[in-house]
Amino acid sequence: MSTLATSTPDAAEMPAAPPRRRWRWLRKNPTLVLGLLLLALMVVLALAAPWLATHDPQEIDPLARLQTASAEHRFGTDALGRDVYSRAVWGARVSLIVGLSVAVLASVIGTLLGLLAGFVRWADGPIMRVMDGLMAIPGILLAIALMAVTKASLTTVIVAITVPEIPRVVRLVRSLALTLREQLYVEAAHAVGTRLPAILGRHVLPNMTAPLVVQATFVAASAVLIEASLSFLGVGIPAQTPSWGNMMAEGRNVVAVAFHIILYPGILLAVTVLAINMVGDGLRDAIDPRLARQL
Repeated sequence: MSTLATSTPDAAEMPAAPPRRRWRWLRKNPTLVLGLLLLALMVVLALAAPWLATHDPQEIDPLARLQTASAEHRFGTDALGRDVYSRAVWGARVSLIVGLSVAVLASVIGTLLGLLAGFVRWADGPIMRVMDGLMAIPGILLAIALMAVTKASLTTVIVAITVPEIPRVVRLVRSLALTLREQLYVEAAHAVGTRLPAILGRHVLPNMTAPLVVQATFVAASAVLIEASLSFLGVGIPAQTPSWGNMMAEGRNVVAVAFHIILYPGILLAVTVLAINMVGDGLRDAIDPRLARQL
């Protein structure tokens, strides 16, 4: 009877172990928690822009030009009398859409090309020479060149930023593929007649998840910065569209008397990029089994 009595509490405590382990893991990953909170805040800001904005971001009020923060205009107004707070809130949508779209497109296209270069020997040379050529041109210059021959829009900006980011993913995936194709389990799958798509799906791609996720976050953060840079230079999102880059470009001419026009979109841009990078570092620790065992 005593044996049963002592074993029952232990069995009852066993289901509580996973929550304790998750809480312990979260306490040891403050970077991921803080990054997710900041990123979630920016996502809520973007999704709830129609309700959070206090004014029409396109509304011009010449009588309210260059006003500082007040009860009516929380972040002040710009040179045309438009509400800076409302434009900053709507600008979050542009940055997050560009960052997410570029990260997904670059990761998908780069993964396909990288696997092709790593597992199909005759395709390795041509693919990597094209990637080397793209990487020889600075990403921002290549994006500007692509925008110069297209019509300014959100879609063309996404495409122009995606093209320079693809080689980074291709090189990463190719290097991982060259290592993984020599592993015994991959050779064993080849030996038993498993087709290449099945090998890639079952054995190769799962072992690339952690570095690909981290790389995707770097690509997203880079895309947000490049989009702001293109808009700041006047070759990105159309000038009338509220975006953080456009707002800073409009405020540079009056920065001496209205610094707030640049300050608030700059802070939001910095927080967004920081949050994405923090999430990437935290996810790397969570997905990589070698790091997870240390927690």
